[in-house]
Amino acid sequence: MLGLIVSSRLVQTNFQQVSENQFLITVPDADNINHIVVFLTGTIPFAEGMGGAVYYSWPDPNAPPNWQFLGYISNSKPSAIFKISNLKRNHEFENQNLDIFGMNKISHVAQVGVSVEPLAVLEQQAAMVSAAATNSFVEFAQKMLSNFLNYISSFSVTQSQMTPNPTENFVPLSRVQAWYETFERRLAQNPNFWKT
Repeated sequence: MLGLIVSSRLVQTNFQQVSENQFLITVPDADNINHIVVFLTGTIPFAEGMGGAVYYSWPDPNAPPNWQFLGYISNSKPSAIFKISNLKRNHEFENQNLDIFGMNKISHVAQVGVSVEPLAVLEQQAAMVSAAATNSFVEFAQKMLSNFLNYISSFSVTQSQMTPNPTENFVPLSRVQAWYETFERRLAQNPNFWKT
């Protein structure tokens, strides 16, 4: 029913069923993987209104699997590419899904799990992950801009303190402050404005 593609490797279709609605496959040498593709093979579709939540667990020889939700596949979206190179290792993040596939033993290889669930639940979960990523980006951008403004402000001098230097360019701090306020306002209106 399910297949996995890891770049530069053979297709894997040996998912093991670990419960009535959960499937698991191991991925050796996971440290060198950037992307994976999870797909339906076309032999058996999901039941009507169902899809497969795709989870990934990095190998950690000192901890049990810690599952990260990547997204989902369905009959109308039978394959998906997931970037995993930017995921954090188990010791770098908190995840509430430690026992999602019922395995507590320590893993030395990465694992991909697919949990068959109602599409409505999967779409809601994907939306929540997307919103969390957007909120995280907005928070990062605001903290970065605030740090930049504080850094630049620490070098400010009054005109009477300035010494002439023909090799230096000066920008009024008020212009940097105005740019910061404009950027923050645009970020609040549309967190993706910078992509255009």
